[in-house]
Amino acid sequence: MNESPAPSEPTTPPAPGSRRPGGRTARTRAAVRDAVLSGLAEHGYPGLTVEYVAEHSGVHKTTLYRRWGTLEGLVADALDLAGEDTWTPPDTGSLAGDLRALAREVSESFADPAAAAAPTAFVGAAFQSPRAAEALRAFYAERFRRCEPVVERAVERGEAPPGTDAGAVVRAASAPLFLRLFVTREPVDTALADQSAAAALAAVEAGAFTTSNG
Repeated sequence: MNESPAPSEPTTPPAPGSRRPGGRTARTRAAVRDAVLSGLAEHGYPGLTVEYVAEHSGVHKTTLYRRWGTLEGLVADALDLAGEDTWTPPDTGSLAGDLRALAREVSESFADPAAAAAPTAFVGAAFQSPRAAEALRAFYAERFRRCEPVVERAVERGEAPPGTDAGAVVRAASAPLFLRLFVTREPVDTALADQSAAAALAAVEAGAFTTSNG
């Protein structure tokens, strides 16, 4: 797991996937995003400062305050921008394969401490900043929305009951991994990812994620 608010006052960033203007404004926003990510990776949310972002982005501090308002705004917008990538869920030909690939992607993305530093810091920031928490929810809501075809294909193939909640399925496949990563602070690996995917698949086949109107 890439314009700015009106200069007079900070505003809530648009939802992930919204159309963004290009040119210098987009480059400025990307530079700020990269500086925020770097700062989170180096210092975590408690150690991140507007001064750090200004120094590492080349954007003056007064501009940062004018466009993003607060440090919370900078972090929230960086996460919002991260959600504007072109990521799509796997299509392996089976629900079992798709869930396994999704779970392995979570495991592998946190296997490298350097690569995992920024996303881990985002999660930490969500516990300390309501605005960061809101942005994190929006980021994952967009991810879950993109995963809907995984379940839709499974229903068409007869691998899942009609009315199966795609978001619930994807959450179930990844939840044990996030529990270990961010609650019990245990390592995760491919074997655990496969186990999580298999448990989610069994629950799908048992109809555990079927909505009442399905």
